[in-house]
Amino acid sequence: MLRRINQALPELLLGILAYGAAAQLAGIWFAGDKIQYSIGLWAGVALAMGMAVNMAIVILDTVDAMAEKRAYRKAALYSVLRYLAVVLAFFAVWYFGLGDLIAMFVGVMGLKASAYLQPVTHKFIVAIQEKSLYSRRTKKR
Repeated sequence: MLRRINQALPELLLGILAYGAAAQLAGIWFAGDKIQYSIGLWAGVALAMGMAVNMAIVILDTVDAMAEKRAYRKAALYSVLRYLAVVLAFFAVWYFGLGDLIAMFVGVMGLKASAYLQPVTHKFIVAIQEKSLYSRRTKKR
């Protein structure tokens, strides 16, 4: 289903999850409060994944409605709403003391890291799929 929205979206989400796992493994050793760190980090990762899905949907809607002059305004509105949601999520985590804000920021930055590493993730997934396809072919013989 995600591939129907955007070809790169599943790879982007996989990259965000991999980034979150790496940040969890690397950062847990240095965190004073490990639970707060983990909650903040994974809240940021979830927020990054939500932002990625939202951006993909907005891009799809904007491309479909390119003939309308209001398409750009709609894209800008969704962009502002997306960043407002991020600010509100950070405020809620800070106000209620749910998690570490710096770890949450690190988790949200997974969207950037995953976007830069998406070509590498794509090559990795294609290589795994080709290897799986090759092993299926050799088993049938």
